[in-house]
Amino acid sequence: MAPMHIVVLAGGIGGARFLLGVRALARSTGAEVTAVVNVGDDVVLHGLRICPDLDSVMYTLGGGADEERGWGRADERWTVKEELAAYGAEPTWFGLGDRDVATHLVRTTMLDAGHPLSAVTEALCARWQPGVRLLPATDDRVETHVVVDAPGEGRGEQAIHFQEWWIRHRAALPARRFVFAGAEQAKPAAGVLDALARADAVLVAPSNPVVSIAPILAVSGLRDAVAASTAPVVGVSPIIGGAPVRGMADRCLAAVGVECSAAGVGRFYGARTGDRTAGNGDRTAGNGDRTASTGDRTASTGDRTASTGDRTASGAGAHTSTGGHSNTGVHSNTGAHGSDDLGGLLDGWLVDTADAPVSIPGVEVHDAPLWMTDETATVAIVRAALDLAGLRR
Repeated sequence: MAPMHIVVLAGGIGGARFLLGVRALARSTGAEVTAVVNVGDDVVLHGLRICPDLDSVMYTLGGGADEERGWGRADERWTVKEELAAYGAEPTWFGLGDRDVATHLVRTTMLDAGHPLSAVTEALCARWQPGVRLLPATDDRVETHVVVDAPGEGRGEQAIHFQEWWIRHRAALPARRFVFAGAEQAKPAAGVLDALARADAVLVAPSNPVVSIAPILAVSGLRDAVAASTAPVVGVSPIIGGAPVRGMADRCLAAVGVECSAAGVGRFYGARTGDRTAGNGDRTAGNGDRTASTGDRTASTGDRTASTGDRTASGAGAHTSTGGHSNTGVHSNTGAHGSDDLGGLLDGWLVDTADAPVSIPGVEVHDAPLWMTDETATVAIVRAALDLAGLRR
């Protein structure tokens, strides 16, 4: 019998920890695992290409993550950050650890030499040996921008990079919408479409739905590939008891008008078809014409420049802009444009027992304990997700 092939859509610490359980189960069953990881958080700072989600997954699976802090390298030192601050180099709100800088130096050097991000990630993983195949969602530049009110009365809107909104402002600035700049022009990274075509199951990790999963699906062609897959698509709720397991997903969900609950996120993802259930064994593509989000909406940001990569040492972060281009994104369903969900994604939805019962039209919903307290508990979650997919191995 051919080994089972599991594809996981993931981002952030929640995705990384979920993958620990997927890897452990795969090792015991002989399954193959491919993780398709969000790159919307990526940013260029001090001339270095930083890929927070790819690095979080790589460090976590490679045993090098700081488990107490939840991000970055264990036993980190901060000499580089202190020296940059001494020079007055901006931005000061984003800290680069000494050990972490080495990863960014190697990545940036390889990218500048013309290697695609997928190949660079493979080279970095040769050191860390994560035990699963890590693929960026795309080799192209895609950045998540957050549209907020510009400072000063009557100044309209401006778009800032997600990292600035998340880290500098701690998500305190009210977000009007999220824009995935470059997603419509991007193509899935090498290996992504093949992995989805060969998958026996596609699992949506308990990652932030708005800024980890949605940017993956926003990449042109990737959402359609998931919809066309014959594999069941099962998501694991990142919300337990009305609160995020980790991070500030509640603020992102509020910004796009989605209830912070297992049911709310399940409806946000939606069903691949109105009558499909995860374990029914009769899966067709369905809803292939539905896009990840609202590609026809632009952020009205005037003529501000486009990337945090353009920031200089002597100035504050530049405003980001979508200009006149059409960029995929999500925003509140309370406005005149109506609801923005990712409808057409799920066959099955796994929620915590504390949130049961949950009903999502067209989606089979099961419940199980979802706290990833250790590897054993996480393996049990993965096993429950695969059971929901009809794959009991």
